[in-house]
Amino acid sequence: MSDSMTQQIDEAVKNNDVVLFMKGTPEFPQCGFSQRVVAILSEYNLPFVSVNVLLNEAVRQGIKDYSDWPTIPQLYVKSEFIGGCDIVSEMHESGELKELLAPLKKEA
Repeated sequence: MSDSMTQQIDEAVKNNDVVLFMKGTPEFPQCGFSQRVVAILSEYNLPFVSVNVLLNEAVRQGIKDYSDWPTIPQLYVKSEFIGGCDIVSEMHESGELKELLAPLKKEA
């Protein structure tokens, strides 16, 4: 992965409270896993930045290298890699995700 791609991904992750690297857009997710994470995030009524990895193969591979995680979607909160669809779903169901996102709601 190129240094500039690493830097672009790093800036997106560090300059936004909630970032979702996904296939498609929140309005038109292009895979069921991305759609599920968007639906979960929408329940919290918090703004988030989405990056459509289908638009750029370098981003698609770059985010996998960046996180050392093989699948997409990937959710980041406050610069921390949270996980993919299964982990986000489990955290949502257990209430852990709500706790993680609660401080951001106060800031918004």
